[in-house]
Amino acid sequence: MKAIIPVAGIGVRLRPHTHTQPKALLPVAGKAILAHIIDSLHSRGITQFVIIIGYLGDKIEEYVRTRYPHLHLEFVTQEPRLGSAHALWVAREAMQNEKEILIQLGDTIVGFDLEKMLTTPGTVLGVKKVERPGLFGVAEQDEDEVVTRLVEKPRIPKSNLALVGVYKIASAERLLQAIAYLIDNDIRTQGEYHLTDALMRLVEAGERMTTQTVDNWFDCGRKEKLLEANAILLNRRGPETETLPSFPNTILIPPVSIGENCQISNSIIGPNVAIADHTVVHRSIIRDTIVGHYSELVHTVLHHSIIGNDTSLKGLSQSLNIGDDTEIDFSL
Repeated sequence: MKAIIPVAGIGVRLRPHTHTQPKALLPVAGKAILAHIIDSLHSRGITQFVIIIGYLGDKIEEYVRTRYPHLHLEFVTQEPRLGSAHALWVAREAMQNEKEILIQLGDTIVGFDLEKMLTTPGTVLGVKKVERPGLFGVAEQDEDEVVTRLVEKPRIPKSNLALVGVYKIASAERLLQAIAYLIDNDIRTQGEYHLTDALMRLVEAGERMTTQTVDNWFDCGRKEKLLEANAILLNRRGPETETLPSFPNTILIPPVSIGENCQISNSIIGPNVAIADHTVVHRSIIRDTIVGHYSELVHTVLHHSIIGNDTSLKGLSQSLNIGDDTEIDFSL
């Protein structure tokens, strides 16, 4: 089975990081979002991947080819970028000889039972209950958990089952026919051709679809969710005190992830901190933060932050001699 991973989006909500870095390569818990997806699928036996690229696609292709030379990789460019269904349409030649396919959107990290999904008959949609379903594609189902309706970002949701971005498609051919119908008739939602609408056409044609509730879902399209995913995935690694490196006059508070060839001294790092390779940290306090490659942090206090690659941040260091009855506020 082929896994189709669309990663062509710009990632507007994660600017300024996505000005120079594709969203799929932003780091979470020590490795790129896309690496989490490929590693998870490959660990369960999938070796064929179709990566649909667009914005800064050359960086994604170079990263994936370098990291996964042992996998069967195909790259397709989506230009212009007209939605998730359109992304699959431009990759139709890579899908047309396949019966079943697996689709996982490239900005989501999902924990789910892949074997169960693959062995369940028919098309299966990964879902999870959410508090604000209007922000997502939503599945409505009957008492037998058979899908009756799919709506992309409904104004008045009739279900709280959000589509999490992972799908097992029973027939790639029928899906492509549904997408062709959307494109030929210019059927768009909010200006784009959505996979949700193509799947709804299959439901209307009588195709049986079921849902599978996923264990975990991290929609990494915003800073807050990226940091939340970083903290949760780091905590799942368990106690790391015995395997963490030692740095001069530095306290590491797990969970943390420290990359290779980092220089850290006179600092407090953690909890929930991921620092990428070749980074320098000196006289700093950092928690709940992601730091990119080749960065330098000196005299800084950081929390709930994302620091990009090749970044230099030097804070303010004071030497004070303060007498009685004095109030000083550095927060302005």
